[in-house]
Amino acid sequence: MSETAVKAPGGTLGAADPNRWKALVFIALAQLMVVLDATIVNIALPSAQQDLGISDGNRQWVVTAYALAFGGLLLFGGRIADLWGRKRAFVIGLAGFAAASALGGAATNEAMMFGARALQGVFGALLAPAALSLLAVMFTDAKERAKAFGIYGAIAGGGGAVGLILGGFLTEYLDWRWTFFVNIPFAILAAAGAWFVIREPKGARNSSALDIPGVILSTLGLVALVYGFTRAESNGWGDSLTVGMFVASGVLLAAFVLVESKVKAPLLPLRVVTERNRGGIYLSLGLAIIAMFGLFLFLTYYLQIVKGYSPVKTGFAFLPMIAGMITGSTQIGTRLMTRVAPRLLMGPGFLVAAVGMLLLTQLEIGSSYAALLLPAMLLLGLGMGTAFMPAMSLATQGVKPQDAGVASAMVNTSQQVGGAIGTALLNTIAASATTAYVADHIAGATSRSQQQLVQLEAMVQGYTSAIWFAVGILVAAAVIALTFVNAGRPGGTTVVSSEDGAEDEVPVPVVAH
Repeated sequence: MSETAVKAPGGTLGAADPNRWKALVFIALAQLMVVLDATIVNIALPSAQQDLGISDGNRQWVVTAYALAFGGLLLFGGRIADLWGRKRAFVIGLAGFAAASALGGAATNEAMMFGARALQGVFGALLAPAALSLLAVMFTDAKERAKAFGIYGAIAGGGGAVGLILGGFLTEYLDWRWTFFVNIPFAILAAAGAWFVIREPKGARNSSALDIPGVILSTLGLVALVYGFTRAESNGWGDSLTVGMFVASGVLLAAFVLVESKVKAPLLPLRVVTERNRGGIYLSLGLAIIAMFGLFLFLTYYLQIVKGYSPVKTGFAFLPMIAGMITGSTQIGTRLMTRVAPRLLMGPGFLVAAVGMLLLTQLEIGSSYAALLLPAMLLLGLGMGTAFMPAMSLATQGVKPQDAGVASAMVNTSQQVGGAIGTALLNTIAASATTAYVADHIAGATSRSQQQLVQLEAMVQGYTSAIWFAVGILVAAAVIALTFVNAGRPGGTTVVSSEDGAEDEVPVPVVAH
């Protein structure tokens, strides 16, 4: 579907909401809670596993149950937000997430824990797209939008690392159950603030009938895809059920695209993803998350097992990355977004992150934190923060208000699926390299201490092998951002496609369908 660029009076779609900055505080708080939860539970997992008697074979379900529900239902959650109204979906999502967190914290057996995690995923899938789409419809002025998405991007990028610090503190000094209970005050504060402060713009809802076939096909297709990757991590890529999941996912998602092209009111209007800027952003963001999620896991294990750091010290070791993300997002991205085209922030941002990742390929058992890990993390944070901020903003810019929820859901879907792929893919590469190293070197280790040294060296070899792949993935993300994303700076010119496929430059702050 072609798009026509039009200039709205004053560069906005209507009068700005006077409470929009207050609303941003509560939206950011909710986003922080969701992002924290993605990593905070990882730190607590060994303690929870021991307390609840979860077997090694089943422990992955603490992470997988959440990932399947969250990743599988995101598009549905985004459409529900468009249908019910974002404010209502946001508050219901917060209330449900808090209740599910309370259930997880009070879990007495593995079934209760897995159920709580799945429920968290269900309500997270409603909450996350509602939060991002609220920003999209409330901040329409180019400069204000840049600031708002700078803050949001910093939280989306840095929140995971904050989760490692908080998870370490709670697990070490209180109890693993507090990694769940801590969500409750976040949710209550954000829901109460949103209820009294947020005023959704009129005419922003999508009252079309719900696309039930689209819901079923997209949910089953995404669940099969996420489960295929999580199973590949533990059972291998050649496992018959793993292969079956990938085949089923391909068939279901192909059927979903076909259905969406035919129905009158699709769950995911194809115009949302076929517009080259948004398509490029979804793809490049997904690739960047693949690289980042694997890295969080490797560095956590490297610092705790190889370097012997405590959970709290490990969390603090990630602070430079958080500082870099916040600086890249709120200072570099926000200040330059209204002056340069988004691709000129995203492409270089991903390349700077790739340089940081490249430094980490030099990891050894005795590597210095100050000389190697610190500069690498700073570069990673700066690059990712700079790239994430314009990506978050542009992914929802120019969509119909009625499509804002589902466009936001696609951002979250690319991140969630990217996270599942990254963890499984990079872990598999690391495990293969580790096994190969042990097989080649263990024969020469005669004493127990030498064997332990070989095991540690093998572990580091596995990490660096996987990190090389992550470098390539980040370079690919940069290339996609530079070639696909052709929007001009907000308030300047943007390149849009006309009916005949020619490209025109049009002065425009907002692109409307």
